[in-house]
Amino acid sequence: MTEIRRTSSRPTLVLAVLFAGAFVMGCAEMLVVGLIDLIAADLSVSVPAAGALVTANALGLAMGGPLLTFLTTRFDRRRVLLATMVAFVLANLLPAFGADYSIFLAARVVIGAAQGLFIAAAMVMATTIVPPERAGRAMAVVITGFASASALGLPLGTLLGQAVGWRGSFTAVVAVALALLIIAARVLPSVPTPPESGAVGQARFAFAPRVIAVLGLAALIFVAIQSALTYVVPFLAEVTDVSGPVVGAYLLAYGIATTVGSFVGGRFADASATRALVVGASGVTVSLVVLFSFGGSPLVVAIAVFGIGLFGMATGPSLQHRVVSLAGPGAPLAASLPASAVNAGIAGGAFAGGVAIDLNGITAAVLTGAVVAAISIAVAWATGFLKPAAVAAPEPVATH
Repeated sequence: MTEIRRTSSRPTLVLAVLFAGAFVMGCAEMLVVGLIDLIAADLSVSVPAAGALVTANALGLAMGGPLLTFLTTRFDRRRVLLATMVAFVLANLLPAFGADYSIFLAARVVIGAAQGLFIAAAMVMATTIVPPERAGRAMAVVITGFASASALGLPLGTLLGQAVGWRGSFTAVVAVALALLIIAARVLPSVPTPPESGAVGQARFAFAPRVIAVLGLAALIFVAIQSALTYVVPFLAEVTDVSGPVVGAYLLAYGIATTVGSFVGGRFADASATRALVVGASGVTVSLVVLFSFGGSPLVVAIAVFGIGLFGMATGPSLQHRVVSLAGPGAPLAASLPASAVNAGIAGGAFAGGVAIDLNGITAAVLTGAVVAAISIAVAWATGFLKPAAVAAPEPVATH
């Protein structure tokens, strides 16, 4: 790995390609959210059925990503990234050129799995081409690519879809991804997996209790965030008395906050990932408490929503950094797991918030998130004491 760092003369260009790949994949994931009504009408399905396309992508990422990473452990990360991008292009060709609902649903599972594999391989490549003290910032580049898709790609894709049809948006994604694939084939360096690093051996380290503990923290943080965020639009309407186009400004503020948070979070991850996780969890907690306590003030709510996005996504690079560090030799496989944990947290948060609303109204969803976030502070502090397992060095070969 050290040799690759020395010989790679274009780390900035490589990181730019990885950022662009993450951005395009994030756009494809989010497009359904912005065009859900058009998709439902065109495919003659209900809006909840169209929403299952989002769930399919998340399930593909959460389960397919780690599985594909496990199966491709021994392959060069360059080959894995290029193959993943090819699969992504092919899968998105289906909705772009006439797939019906059932085929589209299956394609979304494949797209999610490809996205999960891309994240893992991109994380390994990003941290390989930079010095160890910049690993957090390199991881943040990939994470920021996905965050930027929510802030910029989603609104732009939605506008394009409204102008030329939802299939036109997916056609644009395919065109950009194909161009990026050609560039990636020329730019990405070879990053081979050490021959002694087998998939089963990696799994032993990647799924160690210390790693699972940090993955649990990732899930908790995003349960807290999503408990409130999933229902922020009805919260704005019922509690803040904000509706119509103004809601878009709140969502844009959240998207910008996630982009800034994930980018800045890389520097904090390099400085002290454990401290950054405590600060991030605390920031999410305070933001949710403020949202619950001052929900009637449009300005304070805007600041709280911004804070949730800023502190929440700032934990992303540190979560990735801690998981990879604690996994040791299992790092290539472990790199796929934080995204799965985050998606599990998103699903769990949406469910928890919905249950809270059924029991005690819309504000209960925000309170639920605040309680879970407060618990995550203690968990973040506790995981700071976890250390990577010592790996025995190979015994020297006797000479005669």
